[in-house]
Amino acid sequence: MRIVVTGSAGFIGYHTSSQLLAQGHEVLGIDCVNDYYDVGLKETRLLRLKALATAKGTSFTEARIDLADAVALEQAFAAFKPERVINLAAQAGVRYSVENPAAYISSNLVGFANILESCRHHEVGHLVYASTSSVYGANGKLPFAETDGVGHPMSLYAATKRANELMAHSYSHLFKLPTTGLRFFTVYGPWGRPDMALFKFAKAMLAGQAIDVYNGGQMSRDFTYVDDIVEGILRIADTVPVADPNWSVSSPHPEPDRSAVAPFRVFNIGRGEPSPLMDYVRVLERKLGLEAKINFMPMQAGDVEATRADTSALREATGWVPTTSIETGIGHFVDWYRDYFKV
Repeated sequence: MRIVVTGSAGFIGYHTSSQLLAQGHEVLGIDCVNDYYDVGLKETRLLRLKALATAKGTSFTEARIDLADAVALEQAFAAFKPERVINLAAQAGVRYSVENPAAYISSNLVGFANILESCRHHEVGHLVYASTSSVYGANGKLPFAETDGVGHPMSLYAATKRANELMAHSYSHLFKLPTTGLRFFTVYGPWGRPDMALFKFAKAMLAGQAIDVYNGGQMSRDFTYVDDIVEGILRIADTVPVADPNWSVSSPHPEPDRSAVAPFRVFNIGRGEPSPLMDYVRVLERKLGLEAKINFMPMQAGDVEATRADTSALREATGWVPTTSIETGIGHFVDWYRDYFKV
């Protein structure tokens, strides 16, 4: 198939594109390759994707486009004629959204609106897009289920991602565009983002520096290994949503995320087994063979104490849920990190 992957130079986009190329699909990778973090890491990912496409006898076409550029995006879609779109491009990061809100408006709102328009006009068969567990915000109920209320976002990042879900629903309803949002839970693994905890912790520990651990270490996360995230993306891409004929406006579901009048779905992708943050640190210590020096810090604005995914909807739709343990996943990350940085 011809598949557009936005954010192809990014962490999850790189892994997703790699799997699609390995399966023989043609991929148009759209990424503006901005300098939010190390551009060299992004360039290396792109070079590896091109080499993989050559090895597999398929094609990886690179398009350096900012999603906020509607004209360039439209031209790329018109030339490539995608059958599916996997939108993984976004301005990421809860904490950075406090410092630079304009980047989130441009990429996550304007850019996503342009993706919807391009999918609509080019009759894309299925749009799969990244959402986030951050949409659950101040919701204190665990585990988080797709039918839980998401009206109390704790950061602008979370608000933009929830807005994406609502925007997608409107296009699914108005234009019968099948869309599926995926609420990712704390993704980690090889080729990860330097601004994320595991990467920052490893870098500091290998340099003999202290790591900052927030809320005094009293936090837990549903850490999800990147290969599991990609497996979920690809399984859901093959699960095209349809409108529910039993839906009624007189007795609607509390949220349209599992049953709707439109070809629209939202799924959690997480292990469903949260780990205390300090357990995450201890596993990293064992894999690196180093003891961490820790600065215990107060909770940061926009953060929540705990996340945990209810994965029953994902299991029902695909027959599968993530399984990779943090012991295994962190081990793979450390092996990659040592090899890539020669440390």
